[in-house]
Amino acid sequence: MPKSPYSPPGSRREVRGALADALVGLAETPSDASLIDDLLQRIVQLTADLVAPVSYASVTRTRDGAPTTVAMSSEIALAVDSAQYADQTGPCLDALDVGVPVAVPDIAATMAWPRFREAALGLGLRASLSIPLFAGAGVPVAALNLYGHDPDMMAPLTDRVWTVYDPERTRTGASDPPSSDPGTEELISGLIEAFAVRAVIQQALGMIMHQRRSTAEEAYLILRVKAAETGRSLIETAASTRHHDDRPIPGT
Repeated sequence: MPKSPYSPPGSRREVRGALADALVGLAETPSDASLIDDLLQRIVQLTADLVAPVSYASVTRTRDGAPTTVAMSSEIALAVDSAQYADQTGPCLDALDVGVPVAVPDIAATMAWPRFREAALGLGLRASLSIPLFAGAGVPVAALNLYGHDPDMMAPLTDRVWTVYDPERTRTGASDPPSSDPGTEELISGLIEAFAVRAVIQQALGMIMHQRRSTAEEAYLILRVKAAETGRSLIETAASTRHHDDRPIPGT
């Protein structure tokens, strides 16, 4: 996948691995682009391969009003996802709906989602974490579902993810050092950079909304059109708009 020339402030592109690159690429990509599913498949496989606590991974998206698994590392992940779809409730659906991570640190102890619990335990899974992922529009487009056999290994990963989505949240492992697992570190660094990309795009959308008196949806369409007309990527266009906030948007 071609790399964007844009680097978020404080990023270290020169050492970014494939998983972090895919997460940042997703954040830079228009939410309606056909490339989204390819990026999600890459994220799923790399997460399952690289992040030590994760045994299996999948991605849930909404298609035609119904949740569906669009990428998976194993049929086991699909079976757990499917149990949630059949019950119309579960951690992956909550993460996608609410836009924050949903963790199940001890699947055997959860009472909220009985069908999910039964399916996961039957397949030997003991903990899970569903992470909302977003693309260019800045709203969740998918939930990355991580399933593990070892709750003790999954707990630090959950804490690290929460530091990205909610830095003020009190963490059970707040004083723990960074993970010695390179895959976990790459996942976290990719999420951090993705949030930096999101911030640039959202700032540009806010400026357009102010100048045009438009809604968020209208502002995103304006930015998309501007990117197409100039032949630039969405993030390049957003960065340019943000850096020229004293100039009116063309056509105003």
